[in-house]
Amino acid sequence: MIPLNTYMYLALMILFGMFFGRMAKHVGLPNVTGYLVGGLLLGPSVLGIVPADALSGFDIISEVALGFIAFTIGNEFKISYFKRVGRAPIVIAFLEAFVAVIFVISALLIAGFQLPFSIVLGSIAAATAPAATIMVIKQYNAKGPVTETLLSVVALDDAAALILFGISVAIGQALMSPGDTAILPLVIKPFIEIFGAIICGFLFGLLFTLPLRYFKKSGNRLSIIVGFIFAGIGISKMFGLSSLLLCMAMGAALANVSSVTKELVKISDSITPPIFLLFFVTSGAELQLSVLPSIGVAGVIYVIFRVIGKYAGAYFGAVLCKTDKNIKKYLGPALIPQAGVAIGLSLVATTVVPQFANEIRGIILCGTLIYEMIGPGVAKWSLKKAGEICG
Repeated sequence: MIPLNTYMYLALMILFGMFFGRMAKHVGLPNVTGYLVGGLLLGPSVLGIVPADALSGFDIISEVALGFIAFTIGNEFKISYFKRVGRAPIVIAFLEAFVAVIFVISALLIAGFQLPFSIVLGSIAAATAPAATIMVIKQYNAKGPVTETLLSVVALDDAAALILFGISVAIGQALMSPGDTAILPLVIKPFIEIFGAIICGFLFGLLFTLPLRYFKKSGNRLSIIVGFIFAGIGISKMFGLSSLLLCMAMGAALANVSSVTKELVKISDSITPPIFLLFFVTSGAELQLSVLPSIGVAGVIYVIFRVIGKYAGAYFGAVLCKTDKNIKKYLGPALIPQAGVAIGLSLVATTVVPQFANEIRGIILCGTLIYEMIGPGVAKWSLKKAGEICG
């Protein structure tokens, strides 16, 4: 077989993604499900056309795609929006994350698993991947209270997940190494990461307005958007901050100080389709079917009780804030997807409980495979049942 180069891999990924995206549409599934399936077929788990070493060089695609997604979400965070809806998105975001963690930890302990293992694995349940959900919303042009709340919740979920994970890991570390003096930094670290990202993003958002005064053409403004998103991702890498939160904060700051944010989002949307397609095809190619047999009882508990916890937490939060009835019923199922953040947290978790490293890693990878495959379809179903998708 003739070895392919990077350009051929990218071409195949785009064409496979487009084909399977269309096939998914024909059977009533979101395009993103087709992209993931196309990537899975191309990747090492099935056909092996795109090898693992080639995939490792495509990290920049994922980072840029998530940067654009976060920037778009941030543009929805106007002060006028929070004045209108109040504290509901914040309460729901923290409760759906917290209850998911509690449900998974409790179920693992009842099943007889060790406390440190249960706490560390359970803490990862808080994380939700926003990318697949946002793609479903964009594809079907979903609009309404559920969609509006969902956008806010998936954006805030990253902060909630980092806080809960930091606290849980600190507890796990204390249980594994009594008297360890390095516990406090583990608790403080997520707060530094979150607030550092928000402050930097806010400053970037203010700086963003300066070149907008002098560059009015769409082409120039597109260059400014790309430049600032790249800079935001770069700064986050340099200082160990959350690139998702930083780009969200940048978009939010810009939305509240500039009158051209809708135009900027429209300009951004003109170039993102192939980036998002490649992101999901790459994500699909990285899924590993080989982890399915190794999931075990702990994995089954994690996969099932995380979903139950997400639904229960979102429902309770919606009831507490007296939101629309459709938010109570249909928001929770749309929070199923889990991917990059969870995998990143699993790598940190394995350093806290190294004796469980392989098991935790396998469970999270398996969960990612399941959640990413079914999540977009469930999100579409939820929004359709809520009456926010036509057709």
